[in-house]
Amino acid sequence: MISAAELAELPLFAGLEPEVLAYLSRSVEDVRLVPGEYAGHEGEERSLFVIVEGRTELTKVVHGVETVIAVRMPGELAGEVPMTFSTPLPASIRAVESSRVLKLDVTVFYTLAAMAPQVSATVAAAALERMEMLREAALRPLQPAIRILGSPQDPGVHAIESFLHRNRILFESVAPALTTEESGLPTGASAVVEASDGTRLVAPTSRELARLAGLSVAPEWQVYDVVVVGGGPAGLAAAVNAASEGLRTVIVERFAPGGQAATSTRIENYLGFPVGVSGDDLASSALKQAKRLGAEVVVTRDVVRVDPTTLSVGLDGGTVLRARSVIVATGVEWRLLGTSSVDRLMGSGVYYGAARSDAALTQGQDVFLIGAGNSAGQAALFFSRHAKSVTLVVRAESLASSMSQYLIDQIASRGNIRVETRSEVVSAHGDEHLEAIDIVDHRTGSATRHETTTLFVLIGADAATDWLPREIERDDHGFILTGAELQSTGRWSAERPPFALETSVEGVFAVGDVRAGSVKRVAAAVGEGGMAIAYVHRHLAASTRE
Repeated sequence: MISAAELAELPLFAGLEPEVLAYLSRSVEDVRLVPGEYAGHEGEERSLFVIVEGRTELTKVVHGVETVIAVRMPGELAGEVPMTFSTPLPASIRAVESSRVLKLDVTVFYTLAAMAPQVSATVAAAALERMEMLREAALRPLQPAIRILGSPQDPGVHAIESFLHRNRILFESVAPALTTEESGLPTGASAVVEASDGTRLVAPTSRELARLAGLSVAPEWQVYDVVVVGGGPAGLAAAVNAASEGLRTVIVERFAPGGQAATSTRIENYLGFPVGVSGDDLASSALKQAKRLGAEVVVTRDVVRVDPTTLSVGLDGGTVLRARSVIVATGVEWRLLGTSSVDRLMGSGVYYGAARSDAALTQGQDVFLIGAGNSAGQAALFFSRHAKSVTLVVRAESLASSMSQYLIDQIASRGNIRVETRSEVVSAHGDEHLEAIDIVDHRTGSATRHETTTLFVLIGADAATDWLPREIERDDHGFILTGAELQSTGRWSAERPPFALETSVEGVFAVGDVRAGSVKRVAAAVGEGGMAIAYVHRHLAASTRE
């Protein structure tokens, strides 16, 4: 986290009022880069970058080759053109040597522009060397579709923000005044949501939010060739392939498309993205692709049953869909810590899983994460750009047995990330919000109390398949058996052998993390989603012949 004094030393921010510098100190991403690491990637959403230390270069892919097109030194800017012209980043920003870069996203930049117009004028002047006429358009404030009024520490506000962010709905949050009358909140209400047309909802449910935002919450048809249960990478891949091949397809998703992968801040090993891709961006692109090809996406609906005889799919609320095939892609749910004092504060400083939208919770804080897998490593790296410090609490001897080496190396290079091995969070303290946690060092047996307002728990996940009929065979942990593994149970009764991804019910397939024996990687889930449609075609062809 950069200090106000350090900000005042940068040419762009010199002479700003103390309150403006304080806002920037709380709001900007303080990105520390090792040589070869990127602060931003070509094609990403626009941001303004200010070089604090080191040497960076702008690179652009020209005819398939990454080419250096400019160099940026301390005090200089990058991203001023797309920020002014409202376009994606036209080039990537890469560190030549160990560097420090400040990143201002669109919201931060426009807030700063309102507080200190001279900053926006300086940025616009650089861009106006090319197109003076776009200056005022670039400075026009964003018009969010939804406004949230409530305390950022309130669990209900956090849930609303997470839902809107994951469903890619533009919103702004406004902290209320000290009294109910001044805040505009009804008596006893913790969160109010306002739409641009004046509609107000008090403590809305996810489905009410979805309707307000114009998302689809009800299927358009009663009969589908493919009903995909779950909108993670596997489900989206299945929908893309099914819709592209002319099958009437619907995804039924209980929360938001993208699944747990959408919360990954950077996926480095996904094929075709040499500089990595955020899970949110990958999910957003897949969702757009599925919709463009004709797949229907319904959110905030639970599938409560699948009839093993007719393949009809029952949704909460009584809606019943007739399906010619069903693909179960529900993924997994975060495993709870099981410590009562910790779970009691869930949503009030304790959070299961971690997403980019949670960055505001970590700004300038001493943040703790429990977990040793890739999800924990990715979260620690991302939050280190916002937090004062990040501590990973790990029960094992090291990260090596559970985390990819590239993440371990990056964590080691971040000065504000600490890894506490052979340690465990045993209790949490706070009345209405987290105030401190106790960590036991199993080497010595001693417990230490740490003051913190933010704890993320990422300790693995379990299959949530209790809603499935007993005819669909699962292993002892609830994961769905398919293909060859299924045959050994004696639960397959058809004359033909089951397809590789087929469950014990003909025409019902399981893909991604929910499938027993699956490889828990995004690429594997996407592959299974696509492969399932090939088997769906064979199933439909056989059904037609019958």
